Amino acid sequence: MLSKAKIARINELSKRSKSTGLTKSEEKEQQALRKEYIQTFRKSFKNQLHSVKVVDEEGNDVTPQALKDSKQKKNGGFTH
Repeated sequence: MLSKAKIARINELSKRSKSTGLTKSEEKEQQALRKEYIQTFRKSFKNQLHSVKVVDEEGNDVTPQALKDSKQKKNGGFTH
């Protein structure tokens, strides 16, 4: 998770870019912070997906094979 200070800085730079504009160094900082935010978000989302098991009305495991493969790869080839 990104720190509150970094999120606040992202928001501050966004507001300033809309109102007065940013300097070149601030634009670079904004791009770097956004990239870090997206990487953190994706990692968190993947972790959430790896905890999901899909079942139908009859209780059969219908988890998509791609998700099963991803879980197995994450766990070093071991299944639970």
